[in-house]
Amino acid sequence: MITLTSAELNTWIAAFLWPLTRILGLIAVAPPFGNPSVPITVKLSLGVMLALIVAPAIPAMPAMDPTSFAGLLILGQQLIIGLSMGFAMRLVFAAIELAGEVTGLTMGFGFATFFDPQTRGRSSAISQFLVLLATMLFLSTNAHLLLLAALTESFTTLPVSAAPLSGAGFREMAVLGGKVFSSGLQLALPMVAALLITNIALGILTRAAPQLNLFGIGFPITLSVGFLVLTLSLPFLATPMGRLLADGIDAIGKFSAAAAPGRTSR
Repeated sequence: MITLTSAELNTWIAAFLWPLTRILGLIAVAPPFGNPSVPITVKLSLGVMLALIVAPAIPAMPAMDPTSFAGLLILGQQLIIGLSMGFAMRLVFAAIELAGEVTGLTMGFGFATFFDPQTRGRSSAISQFLVLLATMLFLSTNAHLLLLAALTESFTTLPVSAAPLSGAGFREMAVLGGKVFSSGLQLALPMVAALLITNIALGILTRAAPQLNLFGIGFPITLSVGFLVLTLSLPFLATPMGRLLADGIDAIGKFSAAAAPGRTSR
């Protein structure tokens, strides 16, 4: 007859519940898993499957009751870690969205806005196009598998424990967030530069021939030049986008290493 003590049962529950919380935290935020169009059942099933695979191989965890106050603190800590890792990838896609917004506004395409299911807000058509392009690149290069590998590795570099997290990990997230605007502007720079030259040429043309209707010819020209430059730059967007995705995955590894207890922020 098999007998189980309450301590053994609590240990088994904690060994599955705490890793599951970190995994679900990442899945809830990180693209493309965190997209609201993905059913909650799929997210939960993926998290449970990953937890069942990861739980037997991770380092030993604190032997305490998961329903106690200390156990609930560890549960909240794992949720914060998972959300922070997913937020790192969300920042990368935010930089790409910013590039699309800047490009669309420069083209005069700001009126073409649609509902974005990712942010639950309105974004321009160019922004959604670049995000879809980045998502296809993310999946085609198996970056989603690298993301899950970084999550699994975090259980070794940042094991589940009752010790408080170091602030250095959150400093890494702040540094990554500071790169959103610079990375987005660099990604949109070729299209913005071409449209700036076009607007300067239209200004000179208007001064030379005041009878021309700038509003009648300027809008179609800027749209045409914008789409032309976007089409010509599409083959070259894979490299900077791939670099941004790699930076997001590297940021997850840096966060897990820097947030380990005992680290100090600089």
